[in-house]
Amino acid sequence: MSSTPQFGTAEYKSASGPDLCKSCQQQLSGSYYRINGLLACESCTRKLREQTPKDTHSAYVRGIVFGVGGAIAGLILYSAFGIITGIEIGYVALAVGWLVGTAIKKGSNGIGGRRYQIVAVALTYAAVSMSAVPIGISYMMKQKPASVISHSPYGSSATDSRPGTASSDEPATSTPAKAKMSLGAAVGALLFAGLASPFLELQDGFSGLIGLVIIFVGMRIAWKMTGAPPLEILGPFQASTPAQPAPIG
Repeated sequence: MSSTPQFGTAEYKSASGPDLCKSCQQQLSGSYYRINGLLACESCTRKLREQTPKDTHSAYVRGIVFGVGGAIAGLILYSAFGIITGIEIGYVALAVGWLVGTAIKKGSNGIGGRRYQIVAVALTYAAVSMSAVPIGISYMMKQKPASVISHSPYGSSATDSRPGTASSDEPATSTPAKAKMSLGAAVGALLFAGLASPFLELQDGFSGLIGLVIIFVGMRIAWKMTGAPPLEILGPFQASTPAQPAPIG
């Protein structure tokens, strides 16, 4: 048995026999408690309180860091599956939610709560939605028509129209270069497109709606996994059996 008192499974006392502590199986005498509905002696209750991890700022930060790692792993998994198979199956979002929830619980040492749940839901949605960016880029690269090269303005033609080369029809003129999007604007556009992709896919009709529902199910998985573990301690109560005096040696 672990040194930490265990009170995870509900049990009920038989009609006959003394009341026993669920953890140490010793007869209750003096003060006792109920932990998640289970009987516990004063000593085991004190040990449980001392060994229960406390929700601290460092635990929260570790949970976020581990959660980001789980989200990146989920994004890679979702994107790789879509790129390799050419099929986008929304059910992979369920695995992403599990990865994020597991990572956060690992980083926080099992601590959960509302703020952990909010982070888990946000990271799950971000991982699944942003996978549309690498999948879309891969799709465009595969579908790039070969005619783009053959119809290049520098391709072979009756007259050489490359800049700086005289043309028989008209003199060479310099054309202004097209304005290029800045790196920050490009990254921002990709982020917006990725985060909005689940809702943009609603244009596909029923399939887009199903995909959005599956994403929310994955977020629900992450939410439930990062919830605070139930720990209800009631008492102290007074045992009906009086405490036995220690034997005199």
